[in-house]
Amino acid sequence: MKKRALISVFDKGGILEFSKYLVNKNIEIISTGGTYKYLKENNIPVIEISDITKFPEMLDGRVKTLHPNIHGGILAIRNNQNHMDIIKEHNIHPIDFVVVNLYPFFDKVQDNSLSFEQKVEFIDIGGPTMLRAAAKNFQDVVVICDKNDYKEVQQHLESGEVSLETKKKLAGKVFNLMSAYDGAISQFMLEEENYQQYWSTSLKMKQPLRYGENPHQSACFYESTMKKGAMNTFEILNGKELSYNNFKDVDIAWKAVSDFGEPACCALKHNTPCGFAIGKDAYDCYKKAHGVDQTSIFGGIVSFNRKVTKNVAEEMHKIFLEVIAAPEYDEDALQVLKTKKNLRVLKFHTKPICKHQVISVDGGLLVQSVDDILEQELKVVTNKQPSSQEKQDLLFAMKVVKWVKSNAIVVAKDGVALGIGGGQVNRIWPTEDALKRGKGGTVLASDAFFPFRDVVDACAKAGIQAIIQPGGSLKDQESIDACNEHNISMIFTNVRHFKH
Repeated sequence: MKKRALISVFDKGGILEFSKYLVNKNIEIISTGGTYKYLKENNIPVIEISDITKFPEMLDGRVKTLHPNIHGGILAIRNNQNHMDIIKEHNIHPIDFVVVNLYPFFDKVQDNSLSFEQKVEFIDIGGPTMLRAAAKNFQDVVVICDKNDYKEVQQHLESGEVSLETKKKLAGKVFNLMSAYDGAISQFMLEEENYQQYWSTSLKMKQPLRYGENPHQSACFYESTMKKGAMNTFEILNGKELSYNNFKDVDIAWKAVSDFGEPACCALKHNTPCGFAIGKDAYDCYKKAHGVDQTSIFGGIVSFNRKVTKNVAEEMHKIFLEVIAAPEYDEDALQVLKTKKNLRVLKFHTKPICKHQVISVDGGLLVQSVDDILEQELKVVTNKQPSSQEKQDLLFAMKVVKWVKSNAIVVAKDGVALGIGGGQVNRIWPTEDALKRGKGGTVLASDAFFPFRDVVDACAKAGIQAIIQPGGSLKDQESIDACNEHNISMIFTNVRHFKH
């Protein structure tokens, strides 16, 4: 009995060559609609699926391969005599190769020109069913879901049979694909649900990375098959590929400047801002942000939410930076930046779109919504009211503090984060750090409430005129009384911004 291959592919790349090879190996080919027509037009001997099922394709092609004559041929275990007797009794021919790739749901679900109903039509049913059946019976069936595996299978057939180890690997690739494919469909159907019973993800490896946080750690970047976000659509205009740490840093730097409607610049090091400023343009913002901490910015990341012009590029050229991120660049600015061959210059096309943040823990995932609410209620709780300028600076500082590791403190004046303190295990230490670095600053923001009045007392000694914090401590009144004693205004926001 001749061996038989079932071929049904949306992506027809490489299928002609592979089909010709199978025919030369005396393997019969059966096929469906579009694939059958394509092979027939290219003079490949092929049997139409309806000749096997004795049923025509129906329901606009939704039903083609869902038939015992197909799945019996795929699922029959060859060394199970009962199985073989049953398919013989029903004149079912075994199928030894299943070559299927799926409707391009990953691509179509991101196509905003398509309606919901049109996208639903790209949910493949027959293809996954055949693949899963063949993968389950991998000891007897060679299953191929990736056109890049055609050559490997050919190489095995040249020397005899496809090994059991290779069959198992190919079957594993099927279930790996199915998990992502089904995950994408699940997300698509449940897009209004924040937390489904099963957390489905659909990610595809975009690139391996040289290493992780440290050279002895391996790493890869997986991109969403569903969403075109900032970190899977940027262009590298200059320099080498990003490292694991670069990806993490750029993600935060880009999100931070995207929080602002006015021109903004973020200088970032080790996943936390070391300089931040708003201003009239990118040049003004960079000069201010660079001036905040000229030591830490060395070897760091700089991001903008405005076009980088030549004068900005010339300023940045003076120091060593790892990455520059912006939505646009003037051509003469690029010429300046490209003189440093290793400097990564990134052009971003998309603002942050994530609704959730996910972090792995041993044995599971922690999932939370993004921190996208700055304040719920601005309430002045002191006798003194902040001035209009102080209020602007307070809100600016609170936007910056969101991106600083807890416990986080930002001292600011005139749209510049002059002092940034964070990542400490109590609140007074980052306060002292931020006040020391931010001399001349007039306002202070805190990501969480003050457990004691010590922060206010330190602010008074440093000349701070206004404070913004969430409030909510049992000892809030102590801090309020301290502000009144020192003639400092204070606003509560009722929203905490821990960043762990």
